[in-house]
Amino acid sequence: MIDTHAHLTDERLASRLDEVLRRARGVGVERIISIGVDIEDSIDAIALGGRSEMIRATSGVHPNHSAGVDIVEAERSLRGLVGEVVAIGETGIDLYWKKVPLDWQVAFFRMQLRVAIESGLAVVIHSREAVRESLDVLRDFREVRAVFHSFTGTADEAKAIVDHGAMIGFTGPLTYKKNDFLREIACQLPRDRVLVETDAPYLSPEPVRQIKTNEPSHVMHTAGVLAMLWGVELAELDRQTTANARCLFGARLD
Repeated sequence: MIDTHAHLTDERLASRLDEVLRRARGVGVERIISIGVDIEDSIDAIALGGRSEMIRATSGVHPNHSAGVDIVEAERSLRGLVGEVVAIGETGIDLYWKKVPLDWQVAFFRMQLRVAIESGLAVVIHSREAVRESLDVLRDFREVRAVFHSFTGTADEAKAIVDHGAMIGFTGPLTYKKNDFLREIACQLPRDRVLVETDAPYLSPEPVRQIKTNEPSHVMHTAGVLAMLWGVELAELDRQTTANARCLFGARLD
């Protein structure tokens, strides 16, 4: 199993990384992708990858972390890191928090898409209440491989993402009792377009939702719900989503 989106640099996980990785390994997690949210965090994620064969890293500037950042310097830094990561991101657009003006978020998103294309890397997209806006930007970058992570949108938005050619990542909310709509969407998606994630230390799934610090071992709960929805054994779900992750992220995942 591959947890395709976690934040292992968060102190809640980094301070006890060995035991976090041990628990993940114990339930069958083979790889964890630690996601960078700014340049410093991306460098830290890369460093974690040097500590364990289980960890791969991305480098990016999250839309909510782009305020006050020099975009030219950020691009220079990202270009310097492309040889050490499996993807660019997380990047994208966030219209929920409204911390950063939309035009600035779009500028950073477009810059990172250019870096991804020129380096042959995939892109991890954060798109909170902004699927339409994110797809509007992506249409100028048709060749980029991308995943919309932690999807909780509508059926129409899921269809638009798949029609564009991108993948969809599911996190803990897939398991929440109130989210029948999300499980219905997951049932309808092409199985070669789906990934499983934790977004650790956030979004703990059921039945461990009361554990406030999520961790990669909990990806198995989300995967178990998805396997049930698809009517397959967990091993088959693992095979399919692992193949999807390797298709998206490429040989650097191995």
